[in-house]
Amino acid sequence: MTEDDDAGLVARALKGEQAAYSVLMRRHRDAIYRLARAHVGGDADAALDVVQETFVAAFAALHRYDAARPFRAWLSRIAINKCRDRARRAAVRRFFSFARPLEDGVEAPDAAPDPEASARSGQEVRRIERAVAALPDTLKEVLLLRTIEELSQADTAQVLVISEKAVETRLYRARQKLSAMLRDEVEPRV
Repeated sequence: MTEDDDAGLVARALKGEQAAYSVLMRRHRDAIYRLARAHVGGDADAALDVVQETFVAAFAALHRYDAARPFRAWLSRIAINKCRDRARRAAVRRFFSFARPLEDGVEAPDAAPDPEASARSGQEVRRIERAVAALPDTLKEVLLLRTIEELSQADTAQVLVISEKAVETRLYRARQKLSAMLRDEVEPRV
């Protein structure tokens, strides 16, 4: 069954073949995980939650999938929406957390990394993940889809519902902004 293309697997899944769902998930879960992890700032647990939410939503809406389009692009669009939903929920939680009494903050967990996590390479990865996460969504999404997921310019435009020229422009701006952010972090402006 793994030789089938995605559209064939979707058709089989819609007929009730559970194995088709499994193949689709195995085929695309790593790419969706990478996209989600980059979108949520490197938080592996949050990324796994987004992957799970993405596949649940995708399989529930499988009948709406257009077989003329790439399945991964369709899944990526769902994953990006799940990441946006997560960010909105986090913003609401942060807003309401200010309404708590100060005494509640005394028991907050220590967010400092453990000694092993302070290795140089780990710090660099986290620094880049933070910089990518700090990009505006319009730039971050194009950067992730084009460079991490290696979607074509046309597929990226389709996923984000923008023109191919907008993809090109946003990718250029994302790279410029990311470079500037990383450079400024190392050499702060005076």
